[in-house]
Amino acid sequence: MTGTAPLDRVADFPAIPDGWAYLDTAATSQKPRPVIDAIARAYDTTYATVHRGVYRRSADMTTAYEAARARVARFVGAPGGADEIVWVRGATEGINLVAQCWVAKQLKAGDRILLSALEHHSNIVPWQMAAERVGAAIDVLPLTPDGRIDLDAMEAIIRPEHRFVALAHVSNVLGSVLDGARASRIAHSVGAKILLDGCQAVPRMAVDVAALDCDFYVFSGHKLYGPTGIGALWGRAELLEEMPPWQGGGAMIDRVSFERTTYAPAPGRFEAGTPHIVGALGLAAAIDYVDGIGLDAIHAHETALVARARDALGAINSVRLLGPGDSAGIVSFAVEGVHPHDVGTILDEERVAIRAGHHCAQPLMEVLGVDATARASFGVYNGPADVDALARGLDRVRRIFG
Repeated sequence: MTGTAPLDRVADFPAIPDGWAYLDTAATSQKPRPVIDAIARAYDTTYATVHRGVYRRSADMTTAYEAARARVARFVGAPGGADEIVWVRGATEGINLVAQCWVAKQLKAGDRILLSALEHHSNIVPWQMAAERVGAAIDVLPLTPDGRIDLDAMEAIIRPEHRFVALAHVSNVLGSVLDGARASRIAHSVGAKILLDGCQAVPRMAVDVAALDCDFYVFSGHKLYGPTGIGALWGRAELLEEMPPWQGGGAMIDRVSFERTTYAPAPGRFEAGTPHIVGALGLAAAIDYVDGIGLDAIHAHETALVARARDALGAINSVRLLGPGDSAGIVSFAVEGVHPHDVGTILDEERVAIRAGHHCAQPLMEVLGVDATARASFGVYNGPADVDALARGLDRVRRIFG
């Protein structure tokens, strides 16, 4: 694939009308017809509960539900297969699960957790809560001048007291890509475990957790062209087995009595209650969709759109571009003298949808020296015309605000 030739996939997305430039994929992606159809079909013709019924439809739905788990395992290269995939509501719940069931159980007073300055709040707050419970401390990695997590600094800072590391695979604000394999090597050099937040990575590039050599990996379905309310936590089998459950209820048990309850093996012990069955099927359909296009093709497409956007916005002398030039599908920027919310409002009038605000990354805003940024983020439905519409909209912003 060369240049900025579009993937020509906008026709697959019924919620995107002609002439509307949807540039907010980093917040949530639009849904392609195959995902919508899979969800509708599941509710319309095949719906039943899972794991509990002896009747045929329940058995069939259970088969489809567990096949979706196996599909996720193949998608991320889980070496232990489906037994290493825990269904969660999204990356936030997956991170909280690890924080409560591994970090809060394994760490003690005096231990340390290592994060970075660009993390999403969901990859900060759960670790703060766990650290407060056990008396651990948190250290923060700085960024390189172009907005990447500074792994040279990580090598210099990390020490045996660091028991756990949690980093974004791709920044939701800057689009900077972490060398996850190197980060894992550094973490493991002192015996620390490492979790990677893959929310912005899995829609944009191929992910292989075995090659990354991380210990936990999380992502949300709704950023991967799938439904909301579903996501996945991958964890090494041996780590999941030593983690206690974090919620009690049906499905996560082996045997219950008033004297004692025993729990199901992983991943079942982490999945209390009736699951989001149709969400899992929708996520599997979304994975099939992106794999059908090819993640290498998606990455090349979005890289070309980022380059076009940075060229167009960089030509406007009142625009400050943030993050590295080779960011993955995301361009954050600030317009001198104009609040990002005003930028977003004017762009909306031009039928261009972007994100404006702190993007759940207030510590990063402090590092960047701004209260908020404007963010354009791309998907398979975007093309050069969307970038051109963004540039025209910013011309109008400049004219209005002088």
